[in-house]
Amino acid sequence: MAGHRPQRYNTLVPSELQSIAIFTDPIFRQHETGSHPECPGRVDAIEDALRKDPDLSGRLLWRSAGPIENEAIRRCHSEHHLETLASLDGRSGALDPDTIYSPATAGAARIAAGCVAQAAELAFRGTEPWTTAFCLVRPPGHHATPERAMGFCFLNNVAIAARHLQTLGCARVLIIDWDVHHGNGTQDIFYASPDVFYYSLHLHPHYPGTGNAAEKGTGEGVGTTLNRPLPNSTEPAQYRALFETDLDAIVAEFSPDFAIISCGFDSHYQDPLGGLRLDDTDFAALTRAVCRRLPAGRVISALEGGYNLGALGAVACAHVRALGQ
Repeated sequence: MAGHRPQRYNTLVPSELQSIAIFTDPIFRQHETGSHPECPGRVDAIEDALRKDPDLSGRLLWRSAGPIENEAIRRCHSEHHLETLASLDGRSGALDPDTIYSPATAGAARIAAGCVAQAAELAFRGTEPWTTAFCLVRPPGHHATPERAMGFCFLNNVAIAARHLQTLGCARVLIIDWDVHHGNGTQDIFYASPDVFYYSLHLHPHYPGTGNAAEKGTGEGVGTTLNRPLPNSTEPAQYRALFETDLDAIVAEFSPDFAIISCGFDSHYQDPLGGLRLDDTDFAALTRAVCRRLPAGRVISALEGGYNLGALGAVACAHVRALGQ
């Protein structure tokens, strides 16, 4: 893609730093996965760090939301998928070796999707005392396809939020996915859609094996999927330069009205499930790059991966600080 260099937004001085909503809920700790790396401790590590960060003191507004309604789920998932989710309620087991559920999982998945959709709606409406939000949710969502839960994910949180925004009059939504794994579910949901742009940078080859550069959409959606499969140990400077160039082209040609970040921290160099080399400053720079390209109030972020409990707090704080700059 090619185009003019787009206008930059959100050039705030320190005295104008924004309030930031953190959408989360105690039920996310009740989604039990045993010894699996996608565990309740992820939420604990991030929340503890956010509450203690002196640069965020007084700026965080803690929020939650109710469970997402079936009507919103059906915009992205099949009736069969919805029935499968309902069948998990109150039970324990595994849909596959990576997708473990406990009695609270179905409820947690519905509230996770509800949090992201509510954060997106309120940011879009612009009626709140905050202009951006980080959704500290689990289970994550970007592997959940129209037909099935997989890869730790039960409902596709960002996809549901994107379609919800469109019911409110938001015409064009950009989803930016920097999780180390390709978001095959998000891509599948929007592969034929001209009004949702899916942009992913991810390690390749890696789980789930999708996300080749040739995957660009189908039908009316050709050109609104952009995959950047990256080799192991890609240099952060190379990653950031590619990201900036791609964003310029996407914003110039697609003109998004809103952006949702599928925020996987497993591209961090310390992540046990990763293979990329980003650090806290890189995630902050990526975040600022997004916020500079959209008006204030038109960017939110939702947690996807990130499994090093010792590193999660610091990198999440760097990301949230950058969201509010």
